[in-house]
Amino acid sequence: MPNSLQRILGFKECLALVIGSVIGSGIFMKPAIMAGQLQSAWLLIAVWIIAGFITLCGALTNAETAAMFPETGGQYVFLQKMYGKTFSFFYGWSAFSVINTAGNASIAYVCSQYIDFFLHLPELNSSIVNASQMHIPGIGKLIFLEHFYLKIVTILILAIFTFLNIRSTNWSAKTQNILSSLKIIAILLIILGALPSAFNNASNIEYHKSDFNLNTFMMALTGAFWAYDGWNNLGFVAGEIKNPQKNIPRAYFIGLLVCILSYVLLNLAYIFTLGIPTMPSSSFIASDAGTSIWLGSGAIIITIMVVLSTAGTVNSNVLSTSRVSYAWFKDNNFYPQLNIIHSRFQSPVFALSMNLLWSSVLIMTGSFDMLTDMLIFVTWFFYGMSALGVIILRFKMPDYPRIYKVWLYPIPTLIFIIFTFSYLIITIYNDVENYVNDKSPVIQSLLGLIICFSGLPLYFLRKKIR
Repeated sequence: MPNSLQRILGFKECLALVIGSVIGSGIFMKPAIMAGQLQSAWLLIAVWIIAGFITLCGALTNAETAAMFPETGGQYVFLQKMYGKTFSFFYGWSAFSVINTAGNASIAYVCSQYIDFFLHLPELNSSIVNASQMHIPGIGKLIFLEHFYLKIVTILILAIFTFLNIRSTNWSAKTQNILSSLKIIAILLIILGALPSAFNNASNIEYHKSDFNLNTFMMALTGAFWAYDGWNNLGFVAGEIKNPQKNIPRAYFIGLLVCILSYVLLNLAYIFTLGIPTMPSSSFIASDAGTSIWLGSGAIIITIMVVLSTAGTVNSNVLSTSRVSYAWFKDNNFYPQLNIIHSRFQSPVFALSMNLLWSSVLIMTGSFDMLTDMLIFVTWFFYGMSALGVIILRFKMPDYPRIYKVWLYPIPTLIFIIFTFSYLIITIYNDVENYVNDKSPVIQSLLGLIICFSGLPLYFLRKKIR
């Protein structure tokens, strides 16, 4: 029985994983909200470029550590090298309990919502749904049987991609290549379809109604970052990448440039086909743009595109996030079977199964959206600490071989660190203000930290067992 995962992922697979992890449902949802916040075509485009640039700085910084320690588990391993086992333990716990599993659940749920465009799933009787509610003081309510059949489809989607990843990492990687290619083709169809509107409605790009406001700009930037999230997933599978010192930074750089270009061009397509004044009222902006381009068939075309896009993101997330769980379980040895790599399929079968099981629990309780909102603060905290750790390792391990070093170091690293911690301070300020003004029942960033440290009993149990 093998004791490590095999290096079978080449550059194409790495590139597909970056594109597949980043381009999900955000670009088909967030631009409408952002247009309403900014009321300016040029500001909207600027937000996507700035968010993409900062994300690229973070990815290229992260790539140095991934190239130094190309091991399965990615950020979990990096944080352990930077700050020690205690710090990495709480990242691993946060990743398994909420960040990764709730994230997988939320993306699969969006996929099932668009599949429902064709299925028209029924709802359970309202009295049954209401009876299944559970209120948690200071947090919110869980409704177990709300959208019951949609939740079952969501679990089935996760189960299908989990089975695919258990059966063969190579199959999953090839599937990701196909889905990422289809995703880019679909995006190109919208962009090319919008060209006639670009000629006919060129004045739409000049639209500007409101004066610049830093608060609304930061809110819009948050929406863009949500759409760029998933960029760090490639590091999770570093232990399975061929020639990681070369392929990881190349895949990050080229993959994120593709994502930035796709996002900017898609937003231009929305602006030219719909216009900034119309965009905020659109509940499904990509569908409305598609209808404007292809009339009645537009909604069907866009729905298929979003299903393919989100399915690709589900597959890449199931593949990559299970590696963090695998590394965490293996390191802490909670239950030996969880560390086993399947002798025939060469996949972390138990880690994949545990991720599926816990994601399914979060889906049925309906808590995944609530939890991911609360963990945004913690997620960005770990992003910032990973970037800061690159500087720490330069002093801590000055003689360690670095085949890849951050380009133009330390400029990209400092840009990402300064932005990240500024963003965290602004988030805390806004959360406290919302709580004081009774706009929120809880300080979300604080609750995120509480969830993170809820792993304390498990941490002390682990130490006692050892």
